[in-house]
Amino acid sequence: MKNRLVLYNTLSRKKEQFEPINPPFVGLYVCGPTVYGDAHLGHARPAITFDLLFRYLKYLGYKVRYVRNITDVGHLTDDSDDGEDKIEKKAKLDRLEPMEIVQFYTNRYHHNMEQLNTLPPSIEPHASGHIIEQEELVKKILDNGFAYESDGSIYFDVEAYNKKYSYGKLSGRRVEELFANTRQLDGQGEKRNPADFALWKKATPEHIMRWPSPWSNGFPGWHLECSCMSQKYLGDRFDIHGGGLDLQFPHHECEIAQSTAAYGHEAVKYWMHNNMVTIKGQKMGKSLGNFITLDQLFSGENDVLEQAYSPMTVRFFILQAHYRSPLDFSNEALKAAQKGYERLMTAVRALDKVKASAGNTVDVDALITQCEEAIDDDLNTPVLISHLFDGVRMINSLVAGNEKIDAGNLAKLKKLYQDYVFDILGLKAESESVSQDHEVLGKILDMVMSIRTEAKQKKDWATSDKIRDELKAAGVAIKDTKEGYEWELVEN
Repeated sequence: MKNRLVLYNTLSRKKEQFEPINPPFVGLYVCGPTVYGDAHLGHARPAITFDLLFRYLKYLGYKVRYVRNITDVGHLTDDSDDGEDKIEKKAKLDRLEPMEIVQFYTNRYHHNMEQLNTLPPSIEPHASGHIIEQEELVKKILDNGFAYESDGSIYFDVEAYNKKYSYGKLSGRRVEELFANTRQLDGQGEKRNPADFALWKKATPEHIMRWPSPWSNGFPGWHLECSCMSQKYLGDRFDIHGGGLDLQFPHHECEIAQSTAAYGHEAVKYWMHNNMVTIKGQKMGKSLGNFITLDQLFSGENDVLEQAYSPMTVRFFILQAHYRSPLDFSNEALKAAQKGYERLMTAVRALDKVKASAGNTVDVDALITQCEEAIDDDLNTPVLISHLFDGVRMINSLVAGNEKIDAGNLAKLKKLYQDYVFDILGLKAESESVSQDHEVLGKILDMVMSIRTEAKQKKDWATSDKIRDELKAAGVAIKDTKEGYEWELVEN
């Protein structure tokens, strides 16, 4: 097993050599969705980012336990300790049981993840299925003096914790500034300090989702759920915790505090955060009303969409940007991704037509090294993809007969594209309908090219060149070969 992977650790704010706590085992926890609505493009980014990490760790030979939760209780409408439960609010609007909402949107989320070709996690715990464990974790924090009861609710005592540990180390926030800048909201008078956060909330009479506890009939705090579920399945020390950058504070900051308060040490070695998907520079999200659901992307049924985009186009679009960089939605960017994806897959199909020669004029080993170095450098997919397109040019030259490759190098080149395009990047052949479109285009080109062949036989070079140039202007590049011709879709 090669230990070559370097990952950016949000906690240390630098890239670090990845060294698992207990090799060859790796524990990976990722914050999953709160299931009260359809998944949108913003949900696709962490799913694909950590699917990429999961795939690559397995490719390197690690035995990975990937835990991604379903939040089905305790996530309130303003992402803190105030407001209605998001799922309960949706259930009241639709006149359904909260768990009907959960089941419905969980099923739809799973379907979208399958369309994007993300691997299912090893374990997918629900917050509502771990109430007892969460109560036990609250008891530990209380017993250690870092929480207090107030009218049936339990709050984490940030000031007491900060006297021994450091609250704010993940996000860079200072407690003094938090105390000064956190506004006391209506209904939060039961807190000793506005920066304190709920571990357990006493349910109001109208609150539907509630469980008995030593303190009150109530429900767990949102931050507590992930601390509990991650450590139940990965232990009180595990390797990687991932999620969106918007969760860095307060969600992940509170997770660190809870785990440290309960066990006397931090649980997570490497913290990883993907950046946001934006639309016109603004974060895409349900609360802002500017989101595009994945179903809408795949069908084209949204006013901002100029066409439908396939799941693999969306996956390729996301992978074209480094996971720590912002990714701005536009129809132009998705159309470019669609062309790039098709060009890559056309080359992969063409690779099957390449025949081994006695000699060799291409440097496959250098291409392999470049791809390895890119993915090992904090999952640098844009650089990896650029190297794969260098290989596309190599494949096209081989198909055209301009280069030669021997059997050993041909086997390595085929393995490189199988490993990186399919196994690591997680791309796959398009749906049957898209394949049929590709086949229809091929038949049309055969007809057009037969006319071009006749023109060449008559030495009508003007007509021959005109057909070639018109096809290129339409985005189809033609290469004459000994066997006839090859074609590929290209960007103009």
